[in-house]
Amino acid sequence: MESEDSSWLQSLQSSFCFPFFVTISFSLLLFLLRRNNLWCNCNVCRSYLTSSWSIEFDNLCDWYTHLLRTSPSQTIHIHVLRNTITANPDNVEYMLKTRFENYPKGKPFSLILGDLLGRGIFNVDGDSWKFQRKMASLELGSLPIRSFAFEIVTTEIQHRLLPLLSSVAGKKNGVLDLQDVFRRFSFDNICRFLFGLDPGCLELSLPMSDLAVAFDLASKLSAERAMMASPWIWKIKRLLNLGTEKKLKEAIAMINTLAEEVMRQKRKKGFATHQDLLSRFMSTVCDDKYLRDIVISFLLAGRDTVASALTSFFWLLAKNPEVKSAIRAESDRVMGPCQELASFEQIREMHYLQAAVYECLRLYPPVQFDSKFAQEDDILPDGTSVTRGTRVTYHPYAMGRMEEVWGPDCHDFIPERWLKNGIFYPESPYKCPVFQAGLRVCLGKEMALVEMKTVALSLLRRFDIDLAKPNGSLRFAPGLTATISGGLCVLIREMRTS
Repeated sequence: MESEDSSWLQSLQSSFCFPFFVTISFSLLLFLLRRNNLWCNCNVCRSYLTSSWSIEFDNLCDWYTHLLRTSPSQTIHIHVLRNTITANPDNVEYMLKTRFENYPKGKPFSLILGDLLGRGIFNVDGDSWKFQRKMASLELGSLPIRSFAFEIVTTEIQHRLLPLLSSVAGKKNGVLDLQDVFRRFSFDNICRFLFGLDPGCLELSLPMSDLAVAFDLASKLSAERAMMASPWIWKIKRLLNLGTEKKLKEAIAMINTLAEEVMRQKRKKGFATHQDLLSRFMSTVCDDKYLRDIVISFLLAGRDTVASALTSFFWLLAKNPEVKSAIRAESDRVMGPCQELASFEQIREMHYLQAAVYECLRLYPPVQFDSKFAQEDDILPDGTSVTRGTRVTYHPYAMGRMEEVWGPDCHDFIPERWLKNGIFYPESPYKCPVFQAGLRVCLGKEMALVEMKTVALSLLRRFDIDLAKPNGSLRFAPGLTATISGGLCVLIREMRTS
């Protein structure tokens, strides 16, 4: 045990490039870990700390899935993280609905994302959460704001997305990173929707905005905090302004500067007649810091999740050409063969497309896990005891791969599992909590689905998109949402000229 402790300490010092005098801080940390039973030498904890799981599994989420599938209760506990992880639908419903008040986001989670999200809706509980949810619900549920969002999406598709792919289609060695394209597309859309600001990231020259770069870095580094065995590690680094914490601070400073400038310009020019979400919120909230926190949370939700879902969807379609053909056939029946973009009403008629999207989200949820913190001692429906302060995580990625829930074909991409007599039939949200469920169910769910389906249809009806490297599985980079490491490189061929 002593030799393993020493090796762990030395690796921390080496990776953080700490001077000698900081060694004592980590010696103290190791002592605290042991004293609070957060240091564990069991096989699972040792595998987590040493990353030896990566010998057998491509991704941490796949290792968790393996552990959960072999657990009789579909629940495990990672001692060093003080984290109970579950893929049991009964537990999920208990956390998100039955005993919602006992499982808030919690202070530990709020601290991890506090520098980036501040008091935004995804990082708070209680009255602040209720106020923002009520305000957002009124806005996002209104017909004018949904029409505004749909108009932005269709405009971006017509004037940027389709021309970009056409410029690459059929060219010799014309490989395009589709994940990068979708991230740019989503960033343009959400910035126009939130701020009334067009960063133009999807122009043919593929420029990248300072805000996008800073936001990507801040999201990545914030996520890395949650991966650490103890919050003391990143807190010490932040205190000393070292390494990744220094970079995170600089990225957030850039985000704050740009957000402040947008709000300053809006107040200067007037915002009462503008349709973007920030302008609508500014009529209710006068605190600019609070406004910044609110819109940055929506930026995180509206950009990265849609881009992640679209990337996974086209990877699955390339692997399952029969699904691609079925979507095209359905769209021809509803739209006719020549119409370029579907209307909102036509999209609602496409049940197979809806099923294919949900099947994609079941297998590759943009947010692979979500955590709460127990306020009081409790017992989950599967009999798992939870002590006060324990992090309790439900794992949608693993839940989509549970044979007990989805059957022996759970790893297969089968849209038909969501259809009854050709009509889309949703499963319990606690069985597939991609958009959360209960009181915290995602308010932007319908808007995200419409955006995803509109993009998918526009590309499928005009292009053949194949993987540049057909073999291999997906590897995910660390982040708050599922991002494919190395991107998704594709070959594009135009089917016809519109």
